[in-house]
Amino acid sequence: MFARIRRFLRQFFNKSRKINNEPLNKVSLIVIIFIDIFILVNVFVGLDDISRWHISPSEAYPCYSEWQNYRGKNTKDKDYEIVKLSFFYSGNTKYSFQQNYQQAQIGHLGEVDGTCLKYGEYKDKINNPQNQQIIKTIEQKQTQISRLEQTNRDIRAKYDSTLLEKIAGQPREQSINQVSAEKAKQELDKNNSRISTLKQENSNLQNQLLTKSESTGFLTFIKDENQFLEVEKGYKKASFWYPSIQLGFQLLFLLPLIIIALSVHRFAEGRGYGLISLISWHLLVIFFIPLLAKVFEFLQIGAIFQFIFDIISQIFGGLLFLINYVYILLIPLIGFGIIKFFQKFVFNPKVQAANRVQKSLCVNCAKKIRRSDSYCPHCGYYQYLECENCHNLTYQHLPYCKHCGTFQNSSKSIH
Repeated sequence: MFARIRRFLRQFFNKSRKINNEPLNKVSLIVIIFIDIFILVNVFVGLDDISRWHISPSEAYPCYSEWQNYRGKNTKDKDYEIVKLSFFYSGNTKYSFQQNYQQAQIGHLGEVDGTCLKYGEYKDKINNPQNQQIIKTIEQKQTQISRLEQTNRDIRAKYDSTLLEKIAGQPREQSINQVSAEKAKQELDKNNSRISTLKQENSNLQNQLLTKSESTGFLTFIKDENQFLEVEKGYKKASFWYPSIQLGFQLLFLLPLIIIALSVHRFAEGRGYGLISLISWHLLVIFFIPLLAKVFEFLQIGAIFQFIFDIISQIFGGLLFLINYVYILLIPLIGFGIIKFFQKFVFNPKVQAANRVQKSLCVNCAKKIRRSDSYCPHCGYYQYLECENCHNLTYQHLPYCKHCGTFQNSSKSIH
């Protein structure tokens, strides 16, 4: 296996750095590297664009996150908190909530869930001028409460030191504080009374907002268990399949490029177009790099990973680290399969030799030679080996003798 890998790497770098078996000069190599980098960057940009062609689960179910958070809360003011999210705070009021949800499907594949659109419609009803004024008033009062609480903290810090001075019997004129302990306590009581009043006013305003018909309708809607379960089921299903959909679109983007580059490479090699062969080979490698990256990424987060994860969870419970063992075994097998693919279809000398012999080309460098040439005048490669059965000369790398039809061990060649 290691010998095959070394041979694969040697052939790979020879094809990447040579034109017609002649090494590239440094300037040409730098130019090709810059071209490679430019194309690779654009390939990844194209992959990123096409992977976002289909709307994501969070775009298809934009209400799921808020809804799930609401259901997970146990605080007494959770109704107010979810209603409060119906108001815009970024200043972007060009679109309503429902329209913002629908924007995700413009120019993309997939649709926004109908229940979430209804969720957005309820939020739009709440977000009216009267309710906006209530929220604004609540926030203003909350700002006053925060300021008073900060003032109280400052007073308490000074009050504590003043009280210690008084206990210690320090004269008033030597005190470092300008406010007496009695006055500080009076100020604290006044502020606390004002804070209590503001909190009660805010509580009344919140109850006023929650008792509005649009708010009660919205709360009734989101407390419907069946509605949420339907959204949750759809979201989880979309999340499961989304990596597979992304990979499918990425393959749709890459496979035509790979097929074109491979076809041009084989054509150029067959005709002896060295520069075109080299460039098409570099393009083929560049197109395979993101393909492999996306396949491995899919194995980590895609449907296959989720399938393996679920099986291991069912069998071994909490021993999820066993997934790493699976990947330690799986990834090398995939890598070995990729190497075998290249060895069989791209670098297979028997396949290349068969095409070259039919076209009177050197079995090594693919340049034009005469049928009578035993050695290639371009690279000096000997074209034949001795048949082990009839001892006549037959072509190297071809599986059978052209005289007696006996299978040939191509590793035994005459030079």
